[in-house]
Amino acid sequence: MKKFLIGMLFLGASFGLKAQYGSLNDILTRLEERKGVNQNLETVNIDNKKFVFINDEADHTERDFIVIKGNKATYVEVFDDKATGESSSNVFSGDIVRNKKNIISLRADLLENKKVPIPVTKTLLLTRQDNILYLIDVNTKARWIDEESFSKVKNKTKSKK
Repeated sequence: MKKFLIGMLFLGASFGLKAQYGSLNDILTRLEERKGVNQNLETVNIDNKKFVFINDEADHTERDFIVIKGNKATYVEVFDDKATGESSSNVFSGDIVRNKKNIISLRADLLENKKVPIPVTKTLLLTRQDNILYLIDVNTKARWIDEESFSKVKNKTKSKK
């Protein structure tokens, strides 16, 4: 009788663990998607896409844009000084390389069509969360959102109000 009860307890525990494993696996999959790991985005077309990053500091606001057209890219920095209200910008252009593991490398070596001695380089990870495309800077963890997706999100929040 003791062996039968221990056997039933073992069998019940194994079924319980199997059920917990399924939910645990779903949670881990969602966490990996949030981090941008384990996503297959090779088929996602980023040609003619514009990504936006906005950084609001105490004394200025920085708006950065990456515009991708084929294997060429334009990187724009716009600085708005809060004290004076003046804006300044830098327009870099260069090339972009995308590998099969969702990594995008940007190398902008021209500043307003003049060669710069040290090019602006960025290594970005392409991710998708809730059907919104992001580029995450591997070094700074800055998140660049697809402007098209940003417009959709912005319109949805306006329509809810």
